[in-house]
Amino acid sequence: MSCNRRTFVLGAAAFGLLAACGFTPVYGPGGGADVLLGQIELDAPDTREGYLLTQRLEERLGRGIGGAYALSYEINVDTEGLGTTSEGSTTRYQLLGKVTYTLRDAATGAVLNSRDTSAFSGYSATGSNVATLAAESDATRRLMVILGDQMVDQLILWASAR
Repeated sequence: MSCNRRTFVLGAAAFGLLAACGFTPVYGPGGGADVLLGQIELDAPDTREGYLLTQRLEERLGRGIGGAYALSYEINVDTEGLGTTSEGSTTRYQLLGKVTYTLRDAATGAVLNSRDTSAFSGYSATGSNVATLAAESDATRRLMVILGDQMVDQLILWASAR
């Protein structure tokens, strides 16, 4: 038996075992993602970071006005200087972000899931203030995308386990 044929046969056998144990893809019908789509109403954002995070969550899960769940969150972003010149000017910054969130039943207010997630992003300071502000803004946007994606992944895994 050739190597490719052996790999195919082993892969088919593994797929059969997964199907037999009740494996359900999270993005398939009835999976964790399907249960959450359009069902999570988010807190109204009040900061730029909140708007960016809300935008990412709605891109991934849809807008859940009047949904079965309510999601509240708290964002904390710290800036840390990494690189400096011989004159003491900082040339590289790192944004450390953490989101603590709570998923509640919209009807009863009961806490269903409470977690936190963290990530980082960085940017370089240039000689121009405008370029540095643009780089910082982009790093913040990237950080909120990463945090939002991590939140969605955690929520989907939680919903799949229910």
